[in-house]
Amino acid sequence: MPAFKIGLWNAWLFMSIFVLQMGAIMLANKRIRKRSHVPAEARTNALERSIGIVGNSIWFLALGYSVFLPLQSGTLWFYLGLAIFLAGSAMLVVATVNFLRTPHDRLITQGVYGISRHPMYVSTFFICLGSGVSAASWMFVMLALILALCLYQEALVEERYCLNSYGPVYETYMRRIPRWLGAPRTLN
Repeated sequence: MPAFKIGLWNAWLFMSIFVLQMGAIMLANKRIRKRSHVPAEARTNALERSIGIVGNSIWFLALGYSVFLPLQSGTLWFYLGLAIFLAGSAMLVVATVNFLRTPHDRLITQGVYGISRHPMYVSTFFICLGSGVSAASWMFVMLALILALCLYQEALVEERYCLNSYGPVYETYMRRIPRWLGAPRTLN
C-alpha cells in the first residue's frame, strides 16, 4: 500500500494533463468550447443525469486523490503505469488537436476519431488507469474502472445527441468506426 502524502513526485503529475487539455479548449473560440460538452437537455432521464454527475465527481475525486498519491518510481508498477499513461496521453493530445482543428459545425472524423468514436473517453480511462498503476494504488485503479462505466453511459448519450445533430452523416460514421479503440463490433 503506497504512502498517502502530498508531494511533488505524485500521481498529480500524470493527471495534470487534463488541466492542460482543458486550458487548450478554453482558449479555443466560443463555438468550439461549447461543442466540448453535450448539452444538459441531451440527457433524457434521471439515470443519465445521475451517471453524468457521478462520472464528473469520480473524475474530480481522482484528480484530488492524485495530489496525495506518490508514484512508485523504480518499480515494475511504475513503468507499466507509465506506458499506459503515455499511450493515453498521446491519444488525448491527438484527439484534442483533431477536436480544435475541426470547424465547430462539422463532425470530427479525422485523426484518432477515424479509429474510435470516443478517443477522449478512451484516453481519459488510460490516463487514470496508468496513474493508478504507476502509484500501485488499487483504490485509484478502481476509480478508473468505475469512471470507465460512467464514460460508457456518457458515450451513449453523446451518440444519441450526435445522431440528432448530424443525422445520416453520423449514422454512417457509427457503422464505419468502432465506439472504442480496438473493440469488437459487438461492443459498439
